[in-house]
Amino acid sequence: MYYKNIEIEIIMGDIRDLDAEALVNPANSYGFMGGGVALSIKRNGGANIETEAISKAPIPIGDAIITSAGNLKAKYIVHAPTMEEPAQPTNLESIAKATSAALKKASDLDISSIAFPGMGTGVGKVPRNDAALIMLKAIKKFINSEKGSRLKKIFLVAHSHQMQGAFLEAIEKLS
Repeated sequence: MYYKNIEIEIIMGDIRDLDAEALVNPANSYGFMGGGVALSIKRNGGANIETEAISKAPIPIGDAIITSAGNLKAKYIVHAPTMEEPAQPTNLESIAKATSAALKKASDLDISSIAFPGMGTGVGKVPRNDAALIMLKAIKKFINSEKGSRLKKIFLVAHSHQMQGAFLEAIEKLS
């Protein structure tokens, strides 16, 4: 699907394998990568990703930092906190802020493609449908407000059929 001039594609699979310029890590404010998507990125990309993220912490919710992607296909990891403490439940407001912060960071760095997992749907314990809808609202708001961005493609990466369905339902609701 295209929204204005940016393609939004739902992918079923592993975010680590995606050929996007940047991958989003729904982080915690300390940069620790001990669970969920973060741990998966660290295990395959290398511990240096976490070391680099910690060195730039604390990262407030509503902000994002960028690190290298280590051994992954991507060039960057965008760490956008959805929670302050590791493994803390999160909320829709934090997911919206994290999604917006990741997109702004990508735009600031002239990144052309970015991949998001279901933000806050793992250790953050937010229901998939709620998280997907708030993410899509934040993405549309960003696209509507952004001028001159090089961003051309946003991947929404589902690790399960339930997450894929949540992304599809959110797109239908906002079409």
